[in-house]
Amino acid sequence: METIPAGSVSPLWLRPLALSDEAEANQAHRELQREDFDFLLGFDPDTAWSGYLRRLDERRHGVNVPAGWAPSSFLVAEAAGEIVGRVSIRHELNSFLRNVGGHIGYAVRPQFRRRGYATEIFRQSLRAAADLGIDPALVTCDDDNAASARTIERGGGVLEDVVETGNGAVAKRRYWVPTGLHG
Repeated sequence: METIPAGSVSPLWLRPLALSDEAEANQAHRELQREDFDFLLGFDPDTAWSGYLRRLDERRHGVNVPAGWAPSSFLVAEAAGEIVGRVSIRHELNSFLRNVGGHIGYAVRPQFRRRGYATEIFRQSLRAAADLGIDPALVTCDDDNAASARTIERGGGVLEDVVETGNGAVAKRRYWVPTGLHG
């Protein structure tokens, strides 16, 4: 996937991870693990970084996609030379993604929050989803995550419902968001 230059809102780029990102991406992963959130999806610290990048590229092309997963594009958000967040754009929905995960999952590192990065990551993710032929996109967030809900709603998200996820987990808000593919 090509890098996507930001508009006038924020100097932010979405791009695939690179070999040179290993230390910073691992740091971001540790930061978000403190919040019970995975920055690096499907990451195994015992695997070589180059192997992890190869797996992400395979998933983007629909090759060797693990059972229960969907083809997806994993991109980091870079601003001023730093990784400020990430997004995973799932190319299709399986039953789990249709109920809980959605097409787009994004995160912003704690020290970069409340600067407009989530809004810009989300905006660019919708454009990338449209490029993949997705419209509308299903986007979910925890029911108690007011900041994410505001980001999705500002991006055009229309709340469909709130679903229980089971096992005492927080319920998920499910939104359909136009990507602009059809006008």
